[in-house]
Amino acid sequence: MIERYTLPAMGNIWTDQHRLELWKKIEIAACEGWAKLGRIPTEAVDVIREKADFSWERVQEIEEITHHDVLAFLTNMAENIGDEAKYVHLGLTSSDVLDTALSLQLVEATYILLDKLDKLEEVLRERALEHKDTLMMGRTHGIHAEPITMGLKFALWYEEIKRQKRRLEFAREEIRVGKISGAVGTFANVEPAVEEWVCQSLGLNPAPVSTQVLQRDRHAFYMTTLAGIAATLDKMATEIRNLQRTDVHEVEEPFAKGQKGSSAMPHKKNPITAERICGMARVIRGNAQTALENVALWHERDISHSSAERIILPDSTIALDYMLQKMTRLIQGLRIFPEQMQANIDKVVGLIFSQRVMLALVEKGMSRENAYAWVQRNAMQAWETKEPFKSLVLKDKEIAQYLNEAEVSELFDYSYHTKHVDTIFKRVGLLED
Repeated sequence: MIERYTLPAMGNIWTDQHRLELWKKIEIAACEGWAKLGRIPTEAVDVIREKADFSWERVQEIEEITHHDVLAFLTNMAENIGDEAKYVHLGLTSSDVLDTALSLQLVEATYILLDKLDKLEEVLRERALEHKDTLMMGRTHGIHAEPITMGLKFALWYEEIKRQKRRLEFAREEIRVGKISGAVGTFANVEPAVEEWVCQSLGLNPAPVSTQVLQRDRHAFYMTTLAGIAATLDKMATEIRNLQRTDVHEVEEPFAKGQKGSSAMPHKKNPITAERICGMARVIRGNAQTALENVALWHERDISHSSAERIILPDSTIALDYMLQKMTRLIQGLRIFPEQMQANIDKVVGLIFSQRVMLALVEKGMSRENAYAWVQRNAMQAWETKEPFKSLVLKDKEIAQYLNEAEVSELFDYSYHTKHVDTIFKRVGLLED
């Protein structure tokens, strides 16, 4: 059974050495399964278990001749085992070993990614609570809309990461399958009980039905899940990049002592980590497309998928592992400037309260059309002249027939927009009821 906290580093999962170690475990488990059925002597299995070994260098030498990786591996194993090697790979086809080992690698990789998601989730939780009441401008279409808080932005990402974790856990179970069913999946030369034993001993589930290979919809689902997580990180990084722009400057990536932003301009602090994350997300999305194209194979199997998988699966899990690590550090060290957030709010001279003024007029008995027109004319004048919107509303004689000075002043209260922040935090599990 794969243990979550005894896994190798992500890169090590995809080494040739580790892959062949998994092949060896599968071959030994198959021999054990045959022994339980009385087909292989128990003493032979003991010898196989003791002597089964390989040298990656020797496997490469043999593969130069055979041009077949599994046969090269089996030949090297036989050199070490001796006569009992005749029982190794009994009734199996290469893909029984290849696909089952690949599933083990993907399950291992998933546990590492889930650990990284846990860490990112925790950092987002901390920063959401830290900035729960830090007022900032909410924007739609890139234009000032109404106030939100920085904590709400973190809370949004926190909830999305939780959803992505659940999806990845589901994808892990979809790929937690093995197959030891022979050349076309019919068990003609190997018993289903052997498959059941191999999968049980390795912490996998037997595929209910297979061909020569496990069906690639599983791998496509796994890859699209990785792409979805990468898209969330891309979304977060894009927002950070926008908020770091000089004309916004509400947040800033950590900038280490001695770090330099430009070879030409000493003043530069660029959002390089966020940009890197955005770029790598594009790679993973592209790899997901390849995985989808791998689903359709000829008849019971061809190998058009395997060459692509040797690239997209290691590359995508390693890339996402890196992106999660970088994003966690980025969020943890993100500099936030509440004063600049307030200054940006003030740039629109109170126009963010236009909807509230309109709704107050409607509540006083005006038609929505007339209320909208009265508020809009003052809003457009505020845009043009930069005179405070509140001042224009107070001077508007028609509006004054419905709203007095005290009522207007009450409408220009920032806390009106943030009064349900605690409710939202409770809904996403950041605050207790």
